[in-house]
Amino acid sequence: MMRSLSLLLLVALTVLGGSTEGNERHEQAKRESLSRSKRRWVLNTIEVEEEMDVKYPYKITKMNNLRTADREYEFEIKGAGVKGVFSINETGGEVYVHRRLDREKTPSYELTFDILDKKTKKTIDRDLSFDVNVKDINDNAPMFTNQFQKSYDVKENTKVGDHLPVSLTVEDKDQQDTINSTVMVTVAKQNPAVPKIGVKKVNDKLHQLVTEGCFDYDKAKHYSLVIIASDLGKPPLSSNVTVELNVIDTNSHPPQFKKRQYEAEAVEMQTPDDILRVAVEDKDTPNTDGWRAKYSFISGNEDGVYKITTDPVTNEGIIGVVKAKNFDITTLVKLQIGVENVEPLTVCKDGKLIKDLSSLPPKDSVSITVKMVDTNDPPVFEKLTAELYQTEESEKGQVLYTPKVKDAESDNIRFEKLEDPANWVTVDEKTGVITTIEKMDRESPHVDVNSTYRIVIAAIDDGSPPATSTCTLTVHLRDVNDNTPMLLSKTFVLCSNHGDNVTVRAKDADAEPYSGPFSFSFADGKTANERWKIDPTYGEEVGIVLLKKSDYGNYSVPIRIQDKQGQAMEEKLDIKVCKCDETGVCPKILSVGLGVTVIGIICAGLLAFLVFLLDCRLSKYTYPIKDEQYKQTLTKYNEEGPGTDCMPKLMTTESTTDGIKLGHTQKAANMNTLESPVTLHFNGLSRYSHQSRFYSHQSRFYSQRLASNYKGMTRNARSSVSSSMVTWTNIDKILLTKLSEANDNQTMSDDTSDDHVKPYQYEGNGDSCMSLDLLSSEYQRDDLSFLDDLGPQFKTLEKIIMAEKSGI
Repeated sequence: MMRSLSLLLLVALTVLGGSTEGNERHEQAKRESLSRSKRRWVLNTIEVEEEMDVKYPYKITKMNNLRTADREYEFEIKGAGVKGVFSINETGGEVYVHRRLDREKTPSYELTFDILDKKTKKTIDRDLSFDVNVKDINDNAPMFTNQFQKSYDVKENTKVGDHLPVSLTVEDKDQQDTINSTVMVTVAKQNPAVPKIGVKKVNDKLHQLVTEGCFDYDKAKHYSLVIIASDLGKPPLSSNVTVELNVIDTNSHPPQFKKRQYEAEAVEMQTPDDILRVAVEDKDTPNTDGWRAKYSFISGNEDGVYKITTDPVTNEGIIGVVKAKNFDITTLVKLQIGVENVEPLTVCKDGKLIKDLSSLPPKDSVSITVKMVDTNDPPVFEKLTAELYQTEESEKGQVLYTPKVKDAESDNIRFEKLEDPANWVTVDEKTGVITTIEKMDRESPHVDVNSTYRIVIAAIDDGSPPATSTCTLTVHLRDVNDNTPMLLSKTFVLCSNHGDNVTVRAKDADAEPYSGPFSFSFADGKTANERWKIDPTYGEEVGIVLLKKSDYGNYSVPIRIQDKQGQAMEEKLDIKVCKCDETGVCPKILSVGLGVTVIGIICAGLLAFLVFLLDCRLSKYTYPIKDEQYKQTLTKYNEEGPGTDCMPKLMTTESTTDGIKLGHTQKAANMNTLESPVTLHFNGLSRYSHQSRFYSHQSRFYSQRLASNYKGMTRNARSSVSSSMVTWTNIDKILLTKLSEANDNQTMSDDTSDDHVKPYQYEGNGDSCMSLDLLSSEYQRDDLSFLDDLGPQFKTLEKIIMAEKSGI
C-alpha cells in the first residue's frame, strides 16, 4: 500500500515539472518571435557629420522592411525638429538631410519611421524610433571666459611656484572628452623674459600663472605676457590674451648707517626727547615698509634710561632720555644700536629666495657715546607730603611742622613758602619751621570740602643755578561750634488767599554735630504768638503760620534759631501779608497805622492853615461868606462822623470829623471832596491866584493818592486815615475861601466897578467818587479800642513825635 502511494506522488511531481518547463519554453519562443519581428526593419546606422560641405539634400541612409512583399506601400518620417531638416523617399526609403548641422546647437535628432499600406493607409509593420547623432568636428576654438583687469600687481618677494594673482578660465564648445575639446594653455610671449612665468592647470577649465624664478624690482618693474589657449583637434584651433604685470617693491635691501660712530651730550636729571639723530640709507622704495627703519638698543641701555624712535618723514633714529638719573660725576655712556626694516628682509640668490634666515645678511649696527653732565642736585625732603591735624580757631603762634631735608652737595639751604592762600602761616627761612600767624577757620573759602587746607614749601640750595624741591602739607581742620544759625532768607510775601504759611530755612556754617537740625521759637513770644505759629518747630526748615487771615499788612516777626549744641541766633522776618491776584502778585500795601503819606498830608494842611492866618492879617478888607457851607468852627469832638455817601443826587447833612463841625453841606454825586455846586470866580489877578490853584491841585493829589492806597489798609488804619482826610478837606476849603476874599479885597482897592462875587453856571462834576468819600468808621462809631494797638509802625511814629514835642 505504501509503495503505491509513493509511486503516485512521483508521477504527479513529474507531470507538474513537465508543465512548468513547458511554460518557460513558451515564453522564450515568444520573446524570440518578438525579437525577430523588430528585425523586419533593415537600415544602416545613421550618423551625420556636422558642417558637411556637400550638395544638399544629401542622402545619409536607406530604410527597408521585409513585410512589403507583394504589397504596395509607402514610407513616412516624423519627429521633433525633422521638418526642413530630414526627409524620406516614400517608395525607395532613402533618407536625406537638407542643410548643414551644428552639433553645438543640436547634438542628436530623434526620428520615427512608419511603413503604410498605400491603399488603406494602415501600418504594415510597427514604427521604428531611431536617434540620428551629429558627429563632432573641431569647429570651435578655446575661449577665455573670465574678465581681465588692465594690470595685476605682483610682489617682488613672490616665491617660486606660488600662484600669481592672475586666474585664467578657458572653455571649448566642442564635444567633451575628445581631442577637439582638450585645451593646452601656455605663455607664448613674455617681456622681459626673466624670470620665466608659466601656467599651472588647476582643473579642466581653471589655469593659474606661476613664477619659475625671483622678481627683481631694480631690474624690471613691468611685465607683458601673451597667453595662448589651443585644442588638440585636427586642425588645432586657439585664442590668446595679453596680461600686464606690475612688480611691487619689497624689502630686498637692508638699511645701512651713514656713519659708523656717533657722540651726544645730556644733562643729568633731565629728560630731553632728542639728544641725537642717526641716519641710514635704504635702496628700497621710500615710504614703504621695506624702506621704513626700525631701531633698537643692542647694549648700554639696561636701565631703560634712553629711548629711540623713528622720524616718519626722514627715517632717522631719534635718541632721547626717558628716565632722570643722578650721576655723581660727568660720565660717558656707551650705547650700541641696530637697525632693520619694518618688513622682513627677503633676498634672492641664484633665482630663488633664501629661506634660511641664518643665511640672510645681519642687521647693521653702530656705537654711540653719550656724555652725561653732572649738575647741581636739589635738596631732598625726607617726606614729600605730610598730613597735619589742627583745630580751627586755635591760638596763633603754634608750630605746625618742621621739615627734614638732605643735600649731599650743599649745607646752605633756605626755605620759602609757595602756597598759603589764606596767609595763615609763616615759614622760617633757615629751619623751615611752619608756624601759624592767624587763627585757622574751617569755614574759610580757602578750605576745601574735605576740611583740608593746602600749604606748599620749597627748599632751595646755593648751587649754580640753585636747585629747588618742594613739600606739600595737608592740614586737616577740626570743627568747633564757632558759627550761629542764620536764615537763608528774611523777606517773605504771604498770599493769604492762597495759603496761610511761609517756609523758613536756616543754615549753619559749622559741620556735624555743631549745626542742624535746628530748634525754632519766637523771640517775642507774647506778641508773635497772638498772630503767628511755628509748625513744626524743629528741623532744617519750618513753617510760619498766620493765625488771623484777615490781617493784611507788613509784619516784623522776631524768631530765634538754636543749633544742636544750644548756640542760638535771633533774626527778624519781614512778612508782607496780602491778598494776591490771579497771577500771585501782591499789590502795594499801606502800612498799619499812620503812614508817611498821611503824616505828610497832615503837615501840609497845618502849613497851609498857617499861611492862611498870615494872609488874613495882611488883608485890608474882608468879605463875608453868605453861604452856610463855609461857616465852620473848631469843636472838640471825640466821635468820628460818617463819611459822605456817594449818591447821584444832592443832599444836605451835618457831620463832625476830628473836632471840626461842618454845617449843612451840599454834596454832589460822584465827587470825592466837599464842594459847592457854584464856582466862585474872582476878577483880576493877584499874588494869591497861583497859591489858590496850587492848594487846589495839592488837595486833589493827596485825595487820589489816599484813595489808591485805601484798599490795602486794615480797618484801624482806614478809620485813622478817614478822620485825617476829612480834616484836611475842610481846611483846604477854608483856605480857598480866604484866598478868594483876599483877592477880591485887593481888586476892590484897585477897581470898584466890579467888586462882588459873581455866580457862574455849574460846569459839571469834579473827580469821580473815590476812596476819600468811602472812608467810613461806621463799624467803630462807638468803639475806640482799636487805638490801643495801631501796630509797630504807629508806635515808632508816636515815639518820634513825642521826642520832638519834648524837645520843643
